[in-house]
Amino acid sequence: MQQGTTICAIATPPGIGGIAVIRISGKDTLEIMGKVFSKALTAKESHTAHFGLIKDENEVIDEVVSTVFKGPNSFTGEDVVEISCHGSAYIQNKIIQVLLKNGASMAGPGEFTQRAFLNGKLDLSQAEAVADLIHSQSAGAHELAMKQLRGGVSKEIDRLREELINFASLIELELDFSEEDVEFADRSQLTDLIEKILTYLERLIDSFELGNAIKHGVPVAIVGVPNVGKSTLLNALLNEERALVSEIAGTTRDTVEDRININGIEYRFIDTAGIRTTGDQIETMGIAKTFEKIDEAQIILHLIDANEAELETTKTFVDQFQNDPKTKGKKLILVINKTDLYQKEADDLDNFFSNHTDKIHISAKLGHNLDRLRALLVTHVASGTETDTTVVTSQRHYDILTKCSNSLATVRAGLDEGISGDLLAMDIREALFQLGTITGAISTDDLLGNIFANFCIGK
Repeated sequence: MQQGTTICAIATPPGIGGIAVIRISGKDTLEIMGKVFSKALTAKESHTAHFGLIKDENEVIDEVVSTVFKGPNSFTGEDVVEISCHGSAYIQNKIIQVLLKNGASMAGPGEFTQRAFLNGKLDLSQAEAVADLIHSQSAGAHELAMKQLRGGVSKEIDRLREELINFASLIELELDFSEEDVEFADRSQLTDLIEKILTYLERLIDSFELGNAIKHGVPVAIVGVPNVGKSTLLNALLNEERALVSEIAGTTRDTVEDRININGIEYRFIDTAGIRTTGDQIETMGIAKTFEKIDEAQIILHLIDANEAELETTKTFVDQFQNDPKTKGKKLILVINKTDLYQKEADDLDNFFSNHTDKIHISAKLGHNLDRLRALLVTHVASGTETDTTVVTSQRHYDILTKCSNSLATVRAGLDEGISGDLLAMDIREALFQLGTITGAISTDDLLGNIFANFCIGK
């Protein structure tokens, strides 16, 4: 970060628009504005807007509105001015040139948010939520980002750290009296606390799969034997001819993907090659990719032809799915298709899969029951965004929580074995360090540089 400098950048997307916003932040903001703006802003109250002219000496560049935010009551904690100008690319660049000419420096990626963090306006997890909020493409992703921005993750992490710090301080105190062989920290209470924290960490870690899916789009794999209507279903859900449909088995030889927003949550539908034994090398490669997509998917829609159902094949797939550790946390929905061509009672299929509750009868061709299918998809995902439960969406947080959990598991094992306080203290310190890096209570230049480098310039 360019410490002590006054930075500026265009805060709106590049291109031509009705209005653009240019942001300036730093100790010399008001002085620089005094050189380029037709009205003095130094004496103006914070959070006020002022109409005037931006000039380069005697040349008028644009009529603008300058909004003043005086530190520390601003986003960055410094004096900030946001210039709303006309959206001409020429005007935007000309204003930036004038600001640079009069003492400002170009902001780097995420430098405004980084200053907000360093000035105590946001913690690190909240700063990361700003980037998530900017890139949110659905109501679900927006809701999770807003919860994190409001301190949802921070409050939980701070509470865990505080409880651990209390015990850590007692164990550290024991080290000062090691020759007297005294214990200030009750080992049974510490064991109970570690168990409680480990249980909570496990829930947070498990929530990442769902949180990451909501953030990037919930992957839904459409699978089944050839000609059960997978491509027809994809086209019906998207309401367009996205995938080729043919009566010839094996038409889909590669995965076809597209996105759709359902009730504010983005789903990434993947139409896969039909699962069967074949001598066609290309189709075989497509089938192999089908199983890769099943591993990646959060939800699997297994289509069954209501009239020519290969029941034993499907039952084998269902049994393997339910017993495979890799599918833990994934949702399998049996979709019985082509109900418009029923030649036997639907109860026959329901009875055969009586142990599997998530079943639905549809006609992808006619659009029958697709609303119910969409509702099933939403039911599986929406609960994560509608409650006050914290959901982890950041890979960085997931990795840190996993390391913290491992350190505390070592502490628990050490308590069971009755190891000395100095060894316990080492692992507790490591857990505290890991939790501190989530909120930025403990940070390094490399960590901050890596996080804020992924921001857009102007934020």
